[in-house]
Amino acid sequence: MFRAAVPRDDRSSLLPVGLNPTDFLRVVLDPDRLAVLGMAALGPLDIEKTAHALSMTVGQVRRAVSRLAEAGLLDPELALDRAALRAVAEALPTEEPVAASVVEGPWTTEERQLLGRYFVGSRLTEIPAQLQRRRVVLERLAHEFEPGVRYREKEVNSILLAFHPDYAALRRYLIDEGFLTRADGSYWRSGGRVEV
Repeated sequence: MFRAAVPRDDRSSLLPVGLNPTDFLRVVLDPDRLAVLGMAALGPLDIEKTAHALSMTVGQVRRAVSRLAEAGLLDPELALDRAALRAVAEALPTEEPVAASVVEGPWTTEERQLLGRYFVGSRLTEIPAQLQRRRVVLERLAHEFEPGVRYREKEVNSILLAFHPDYAALRRYLIDEGFLTRADGSYWRSGGRVEV
């Protein structure tokens, strides 16, 4: 069985101290290394058997093992170091909470919670399929339009695009649900709560 070219007593320096998710991706987003890491997840690697199982040369497997070991992703037995993988997972960034500007306004506690489920930062992650939920999201989007102001379609699209890439669906839903009205090529806010 092949062992990495690093002496056993120096292996402690190969632990993924400071291995961040970006570094992890740089290491594993190579087809050979990713395949070898997958085999290492099953147990200690035998270089020749791994090469045969993956239709790779022994040299390709050795290079992949060497790089994975350097990154601290393989333990001394050449198996996946699960603790290193967990450490990388724990270092992944968490989702940004809903932006305060999205939940400010006349919303109930339940509506704020619902908006928090569909917005990350100020971006709408998905258009709710359920009508009640979609209406809350649409009413929030309607607050981007000033009552009494007429908007050209290009302006409406631009405002909605800031929240979600499918601005056409949002525009259509806003009209269908009575939050916006369209006539003579212009749009205006015609529904939803108005802050005083």
